[in-house]
Amino acid sequence: MSDMEVWIVISLLAVATFIARSSFWLVGQHINLPKRVQEALRYAPACALAAIILPDIILTNAEVDLAISNPRLVAGIAASAFFLVKRNMLMTIFFGMAVYTYIRLGL
Repeated sequence: MSDMEVWIVISLLAVATFIARSSFWLVGQHINLPKRVQEALRYAPACALAAIILPDIILTNAEVDLAISNPRLVAGIAASAFFLVKRNMLMTIFFGMAVYTYIRLGL
């Protein structure tokens, strides 16, 4: 792929992203979403986050690794339990990374 083709692809993707994201602002309040759809959209950020993080936690070398020897899985479970108790996202991130580092270094 030439440099020009790469820049064309990047430009087209930028335009497509702009159109998709700005369509809600351009349409404004002309479209009313049903209440049920609005309630379902509340869970979209959590679902997107899970879709990004979960594969990284359970996959090792493109294979599912649910063993206790998987440090990412253990740290993820510990961080989830911590969040259920404390309900503080920033502290959960620090706690999960601390558990992961502790397991990886074998302290």
